[in-house]
Order: sequence, then structure tokens, then C-alpha cells
Amino acid sequence: MSIFAILLSLALLMYFAYRGVSVLILAPVLAILAVVLSGQGTQSMGIYTQIFMDGMGGFAIKYFPLFILGAIFGKLMEDSGYAYSIARYIVNKLGDKHALLAVVLACAILTYGGVSVFVVTFAVYPIAAELFKQVNIPKRFIPGAISIGAFTFTMTALPGSPAIHNAIPMPYFQTDAFAAPILGLIAAVMMLVGGMWWMQHQLRVAATNNEGYGTHTLNEKELDIGDKIPNFWLALFPVVIVVVGNYLFSKLIIPMWNNSYLADEKFGGVSLSSVVGLWSIILSLAIACLFVIILNFTRIKNLAESLNKGAMGSLLPIFNTASEVGYGSVIAGLAGFSIIQHFLMGISPNNPLISEAIIINVLAGITGSASGGLGIALEVMGANYMQLAQQYNIDPELMHRIAALASGGLDALPHNGAVITMLTICGLTHKESYKDVFVTAVIVPIIALIVIIFLGTIFGSF
Repeated sequence: MSIFAILLSLALLMYFAYRGVSVLILAPVLAILAVVLSGQGTQSMGIYTQIFMDGMGGFAIKYFPLFILGAIFGKLMEDSGYAYSIARYIVNKLGDKHALLAVVLACAILTYGGVSVFVVTFAVYPIAAELFKQVNIPKRFIPGAISIGAFTFTMTALPGSPAIHNAIPMPYFQTDAFAAPILGLIAAVMMLVGGMWWMQHQLRVAATNNEGYGTHTLNEKELDIGDKIPNFWLALFPVVIVVVGNYLFSKLIIPMWNNSYLADEKFGGVSLSSVVGLWSIILSLAIACLFVIILNFTRIKNLAESLNKGAMGSLLPIFNTASEVGYGSVIAGLAGFSIIQHFLMGISPNNPLISEAIIINVLAGITGSASGGLGIALEVMGANYMQLAQQYNIDPELMHRIAALASGGLDALPHNGAVITMLTICGLTHKESYKDVFVTAVIVPIIALIVIIFLGTIFGSF
């Protein structure tokens, strides 16, 4: 009965998330439903306050600095015009012949620099729409192009990415954002090339059928380019600060500090390796934010408002993800979960990389969230996988990279919040554009994940 309760709860989570019900409501309600159906109804309140809230709070405490700094940085990049400047420069340089690639690279540069997917979509969409209309490329291809640049390789594969999906595995495997860099780069190239191959194929089919931009009216407006677009190289510098700063802090600067105090009980008795990755991203984002503020003190109309909106914009994403982690903590405590866990981890008993990839991908698909599925999986089984890595002599960096890559596959199913938001911003429907999103953000990343597991199994981490 406990297994049925878990499966029913997960099915309802997927269904109602797709219908637009907030995870903040769904997670605790469906967690308690699974508890009641498992025959532990009398313990419901204790499980809610002591297990659900503990799991939720633990995640929020650990990762809140990344969410709030990332959101503030994205808002500052938007309000300063830097995000727009980067996107427009790339589009103008590549021109009409490479319109699809221009949109992909514009999104990639911004997201790799720590700008949120939502800010990137708002910044890039009007420019992409103008370009596609100008060269008569179907508008329905815009979400596919955005997906390649924002939902795939910059999110999970590129070493040094400040994305939360690359940060979550760090404390569990005692790694930093540059874990398994060569394998990450191979995966990134596969996602970029595979996604572009598909979109170019679709573009040729559309040209054969004489399909043009289309007669779209929803969210169509004249692009206001303004009279003072920031210099591209200046706008790019905060992105460089995030990436280079992350590397310098994690590899050179922080290890030189006297960090022996971390062994004290009041600091949790942790090792430097378990926090250096988080510290590096926090410091890099903070410096990048200060850079944008100092150089745009007069350009940003209301700095306090930008900071406040950025801070408030971080709350829903982190509490959505934290709620899903709390849900996972409850499910992990049910009797049926140990059976499911044993089955999933036994899929490939001699290669934990495979079971890790499957569990994270499935949970990301169910929750409709890459960070949510990753957070649930590692909160519940992160310690187990670290033990398995030691048992089978697997480099923790490889475990980290597989975990990050696995979060970016089934997460982009139709009920994913970022997918829904992107389509809404673009004024398009699932019927018009989701096929390209599915191929570029689900199929291609899963293929890349399989290849990296194969390479990692044979050659180890590199």
C-alpha cells in the first residue's frame, strides 16, 4: 500500500503542477496524502513539522544566498540594459544568415554568466522576434532556440556555471563548479551541436513548405532600441567576473585562507571542500552585482526598486524547490520508498552512475523542475552515492557532473514552469512550439548524458 501511496502522490504532483497549481501548496498536501495512505495518518502533524519543514528549511538555508544573489544580478543586468546589449550585439554580429545560432549564443552567454532564464527570455525574445520576422523564419522556432541556449549546456554541463543545478551537488560530493571539466565540455558541445542540427533541419523543412514568420499578434510589438544601449564589452564584463571569479576563488584564493575554524562545532564541523564551491559562487555573484551597480548608478532609474524586485523574485523559485525537497524528505521516510530505492539503485549494481542518472531524471520529470528533482534525489540519497563512489573508486567529480546533467532531461516536460513561462512570453502554445523544446531540451540532453556515463565508466573523470 505504501508503494501505491507514493506513486499516486507523485502522479498527482505531476498532474496538478501541469494544471498550474503551486508547488508550495501541492508539496505538503501530497506528502501528507502519501503518509495517510501508507497507514501513518496519526503521525501526520509530526511528519509535517519535523520532517517536511526540516527538509524544506535545510535546503533554503543552504542555497538561499545563491538564489537571492542570482536573482538580484539578473535584475541588475536587465535594468542596466546589459542583458539587452549582449543579446543585440550577438544577433547583429551573426546577422540574418545565422539567426538561430545568434539567439542560442545570446541566451547561452547570459545564462552562463548567472542571469536567470526568465530575465534571458524577456531580454532575448523581442530581439529574436524582430530578427525572425525580418528574415521570414517561423516564429514558432524561437522557443526551441531559447531552450538550447538557456535550458541545456549552460545549465548543467559547462564547468564553472553558477546555475543552481551545478551548485546543488557540491556539498554532497565535496566538489566545486568546475567538476569533471572535460566531460562537461564534451556534453556541452553535444547539446549545442545536437540542438542546432535539429533546429536547422526543421528550418529546412519549413523553407521547403514555404512557411514564413506567420501572422502572429500575441505579444507582438515594435522593438524600442532606445538611444543609449550600453557598450557590449562593458556589458559582458560582469559575466566574465562571475565565471573567472568563480574559478579563482574556488581554485586559488579561498584555499589560501586559514579555514581551520570550520572544524569547530559552531560551524558544523565541516571541511573546506564541502563549502568552497558555494562560497566561490556567492563571492563572484556579489562582486558582479557591485560592478553593475557602481557603473550604472545613474542609468538604473531606481536602484532600491531593482534590488527589492530582484530579492523578491528569488523567493518563489527557492521556496518552490525547497518545498519539493521537503516533499522528498517525507517520501523517503515511508516504508515503500526503501523498496523503490532498492529497485532503482539495483538497476546497475556495479555502476552507480546509471542509477544516479535514472533517479534524478525521473524525479526531475515528475516534479517538472531540474533543481527540484536534483534536490530531492541528493537530499535523500546523496550520502549513499558518495559511499558508492568510494566503494567503486569513482571520482566524486564524475558523480557531480552526472547528477547535474541528469537534472536537465525530463525536467523540460510540458508541465515545467520555465517552459510554460517561456511560451507565454513568446505568445506561442505547446502545440505550436513544444516539439522543438522537447527535442532540444529533453532528447538531446539525455543522449549527451548517456554518452558521458559511457565515457566516465571507461575513462573515469577528466
